[in-house]
Amino acid sequence: MFTGIIETLGKITDLRAEHGNLHITVESTISNELKIDQSVAHNGVCLTVVAVADGKHTVTAIEETLNKTSLGHLKTGEPVNLERCMQMNARLDGHIVQGHVDQTAICTQFDELDGSWEYTFEYDASIGNVTVEKGSICVNGISLTVVNSQANSFSVAIIPYTFEHTNLHNVRVGSVVNLEFDIIGKYVARLMNR
Repeated sequence: MFTGIIETLGKITDLRAEHGNLHITVESTISNELKIDQSVAHNGVCLTVVAVADGKHTVTAIEETLNKTSLGHLKTGEPVNLERCMQMNARLDGHIVQGHVDQTAICTQFDELDGSWEYTFEYDASIGNVTVEKGSICVNGISLTVVNSQANSFSVAIIPYTFEHTNLHNVRVGSVVNLEFDIIGKYVARLMNR
């Protein structure tokens, strides 16, 4: 379980395809502290650490994960949002995030405002996911608040700290991002459909 508060940015140093899997090697300030079998969110995707060495760690995304997330779009040298799993004695500063991406979205608008940034993302609403005004949404693993909820799109406003300390500063119109919708909202929607 995660909170959506990004701990650090890592840098993709190697991508290696093997059968239907993708081995992703990341260099970061927390890599040496990680242990094999530990869960770490990479752009919001919960992945298991399979190797740690020389300030880098490696995780493996299987075909199912690659089909449902934006990890297949990664390129060597790109930044990736990293968050270790939540400690049970810690504050929940963001919201409850499982690291299980529901679907991807495309950035359709990017506006630089006076001291902040606003992004609009469009997603396939036919899957059944919804956002609500002032509700929580996880974009590339970042816990954010929805400021404009539509049937198949939403906007988020970004403060300077988040813009500077996550990979949102690389997201522009046409970028594909990972979405994890609020777990409570998903349960409510499922109950309402019964």
